[in-house]
Amino acid sequence: MIKTGGARPGMDIVVSKWIGIEGTVILAKERERELLGRYATTFIDRSKDLDAYISVLSEAAVAAKSGVAAMHDLSEGGVFGALWELGQCSGVGLEIDLKKIPIRQETIEICEFFDLNPYKLLSGGSLLLAAADGNALGHAIRQAGGEAVIIGRTIDSNDRVLINGEERRFLETTQTDELWNMVKCN
Repeated sequence: MIKTGGARPGMDIVVSKWIGIEGTVILAKERERELLGRYATTFIDRSKDLDAYISVLSEAAVAAKSGVAAMHDLSEGGVFGALWELGQCSGVGLEIDLKKIPIRQETIEICEFFDLNPYKLLSGGSLLLAAADGNALGHAIRQAGGEAVIIGRTIDSNDRVLINGEERRFLETTQTDELWNMVKCN
């Protein structure tokens, strides 16, 4: 078993597949009628079909064999929640490039429609991994038929920094998942 708290400074942070998969599927299925007011049936069907990607067993098995130091599923709280937990449990800081975080167009559009932050959206189907060699890990996951990209690095501090071009801002502590916020408001 690989824990969330095993990352050390200087490691690559890798995300498998795309963030927001599970939340996208739930919204496409549960709020289909509303979405049909703006999007074609084919778009909504594609969004619902993302449920085929919710299992992380393949990537987790490859990651375990590849010697990852830390692993965390991107479930409740999305990628922002998982990043916070990885940093907190490992006692490391993070520098994350927002533009490198993989996200599907379906997720972006559905989140825009409901005014949700995709980075805080339920993201079952993705893993957050810390590895000494993220390129080798990503290659191993792709060789096994998956997807994975490096989105940043761990650093020797407590700062959890999100980088978006020239802008640098701090990651906020974990917050409620966007789906829960939506349920409370409806």
